[in-house]
Amino acid sequence: MSAPSARQILIASFVGTAIEFYDFYIYATAAALVIGPIFFPQGEPGVQTLQAFATFAIAFLARPVGAAAFGHFGDRIGRKATLVASLMIMGLSTVLIGCLPGYASIGWWAPALLCLLRFGQGVGFGGEWGGAALLAVENAPPGRRALYGIFPQLGAPIGFIAANLLFLGLSVALTPADFEAWGWRLPFLASAALVGVGLYVRLKLTETPAFRAALEQAPPEPVPLATIFSKHLRATLLGTLAMVAAYAVFYLSTVFALSYGTATLGYPRKSFLLFECVAILFMALAIPLSGWAADRFGRKPVLVSGLAVTGALGAVLGPMLGSDEPALVLGFLCLALFAMGWIFGPMGALLPELFPTRVRYTGASVTYNLAGIVGASGAPFAAQWLAGWGGIGLVGLYLAAAAGVSLAAVALMPETGRDASR
Repeated sequence: MSAPSARQILIASFVGTAIEFYDFYIYATAAALVIGPIFFPQGEPGVQTLQAFATFAIAFLARPVGAAAFGHFGDRIGRKATLVASLMIMGLSTVLIGCLPGYASIGWWAPALLCLLRFGQGVGFGGEWGGAALLAVENAPPGRRALYGIFPQLGAPIGFIAANLLFLGLSVALTPADFEAWGWRLPFLASAALVGVGLYVRLKLTETPAFRAALEQAPPEPVPLATIFSKHLRATLLGTLAMVAAYAVFYLSTVFALSYGTATLGYPRKSFLLFECVAILFMALAIPLSGWAADRFGRKPVLVSGLAVTGALGAVLGPMLGSDEPALVLGFLCLALFAMGWIFGPMGALLPELFPTRVRYTGASVTYNLAGIVGASGAPFAAQWLAGWGGIGLVGLYLAAAAGVSLAAVALMPETGRDASR
């Protein structure tokens, strides 16, 4: 097989993550809108929402499991096979969620099976991002790793837009009763076709030059995960904490905001989904800008500036997101997601650069997905509880605290962008 072109590599990196993020986000949107009433016993709507957000967290707990498993084989046998397997597991779990009967039909089996499939989504996603990032970064020319590294990152806003536009279209086309009865399942079932496209693209790949060179120099590490924790623990911890704010600001301004805006503030579902689709464009704009800036000025200056803005957003979250003025709500969502994209863009290069090639898949994947547990898994649940207990202003303090944690971690990191050997 001939070596793929740079264009084919970047498309494969982008398409796979876009599909995986789409799968992940349709569950996040469904959790905010319908998962609670369908899969849990009748009760207070707020309690059902908390239960739905608890299932949302399960995938984040599963993601490090997938990262360790796929990272092990990705560092030992190659990037290509693991990228194909992770996409198949994620897609199958997503499609089966769309086929799952609700609590009214099978009782407690419904939430139990939902949790199992949500765990499967997490395992598949856990192996996806690290491999996609390495596919791009390990094929990048000198001085352009961060720019190449934005392509898996762009999968996040594109997957989100696709998920939200589909839910928005269903909300317009269907009555609320039809949407809750069967319409919400269609985005999950559509994943089957998308996964087919992703597999077609990825089966044309070859291994990265960096991985082939590492195998020529020495046999692969017997247990890459053990090497990560024994020799690269500091890099793992700092990389994990550096990602916390990106996860927190994203899921607070999407999943929590959607639930809070529709259930508490009373915005129509269609209106708030449209807000989210507009705001995510600002994230899509920030990612390539920050990737270019990270190659030009270094990873740390870009991250520090983005984290400072994220911390400041915590002070205005309550007055803006809690407002009954649509312009203020939309303005906050646009600012928050632009800040998220500015932080998120350089991570496609930074996290792989923290680790040597021989354990890079495992290191980048585990770091990225441990951050998901700390920064994202409980964010909607905690924000929902904080808002109900002490008001929306406490959610802003939560966001500012997350930004402070990440800022401290970035300050302790080396600047990896100047090291051509990485």
